[in-house]
Amino acid sequence: MVTNRTKSSECRRCSVVVAFSLSFLINDAPNNFSTRLKKPFSRLLMLATLITRETAQRILSTSLRKILSKMLVFVILITRGAAHKILSTSLRKILSKMLVLATLGISQTVFSIEVRDDEGSLVHLDKHAERIISLAPSLTELLYAAGAGDKLVGVVEYSDYPDAAKALPIIGRYDMLDMEKILQLQPDLVVAWQTGNPRASVNRLRELGLTVYIAEPKRLESIPSHLGRLATLAGTETVAALVIDEFETKLATLSENYRTKTPVRTFYQVWNRPLISAGGNELINDIIELCGGVNIFADIELVAPKVSTESVLTRNPQAIVASGMDIERPEWLDEWLKWEQLSAVSTSSLFFVPPELLQRHTPRALIGATRMCEQLDQARAKLVSN
Repeated sequence: MVTNRTKSSECRRCSVVVAFSLSFLINDAPNNFSTRLKKPFSRLLMLATLITRETAQRILSTSLRKILSKMLVFVILITRGAAHKILSTSLRKILSKMLVLATLGISQTVFSIEVRDDEGSLVHLDKHAERIISLAPSLTELLYAAGAGDKLVGVVEYSDYPDAAKALPIIGRYDMLDMEKILQLQPDLVVAWQTGNPRASVNRLRELGLTVYIAEPKRLESIPSHLGRLATLAGTETVAALVIDEFETKLATLSENYRTKTPVRTFYQVWNRPLISAGGNELINDIIELCGGVNIFADIELVAPKVSTESVLTRNPQAIVASGMDIERPEWLDEWLKWEQLSAVSTSSLFFVPPELLQRHTPRALIGATRMCEQLDQARAKLVSN
């Protein structure tokens, strides 16, 4: 579990005092309280004291804390009702008020924020994050999509979407973090990229007392889950719910329209020198399959594998989709025109989609997916006509 030990809850402190005071009050009331009732009340309130302490998060399960909270509510009802036979009116009022405060304190503990990250750690926050730092451009975009953009106080280089992200303080590159700058920004949550950020740097952030949430978006279908968990940490669930619903609806529509169509062998080219493609465990592969295509390098498990020209010629793609570095179609895509034996060349099925629409695990991936699906459909039609 990742916890921020520097923070404390005023409500918990209050309930500790209340519970202890109430237990002593009961013990000191032999004339108004029977011995049979005095012991259960005292034990119950000692448990309430324990649960409000920070250490109780590791001692008691959430379900047990909820049960204890309900028990205190039951005790309140007793003090207001049947207890009139053994307690004075003034003492009943005092007990009722103090038990309400104790219950509120426990409820605060029960409903603290806990989210499991992609590393398997349970990330705990006493309250919703208000100062967030993102350590990857795709995570910055995800946070904005989840409704938490106004809570961001720092990002890494190339966090360029939406435009508002460009105005945020830069805390280094994804692979070279400025620790001093991060600490100056006083974040209450750092969202890190599991396979992109240096492991030593992430561990150091934890050692410095910062709460770190590890994210590793892998599949197209996992985007809603990431949006939901980030929204839970930031308290923006309502905004995220609308984005998730829209994403899932568009994804289902694309799947229905394209996934089962005649397969098109597809080569996705990330770069030309060295020649880099996409393997079977990447977002690009998911999108190709969504569009009814077959990634010619799906059998490679590596991310962004280097391939040879000979291997492309052997696998003979029916469509080539290039990305490049920016929104402009790369000139090197036309280098394939000299290989006339390629099916993609013979049918003029060489396409381009801006990399930011296909290589980031964000809702915008469906914009890129829509373009690719339309392009593969064009290649499909040409194959049929030939």
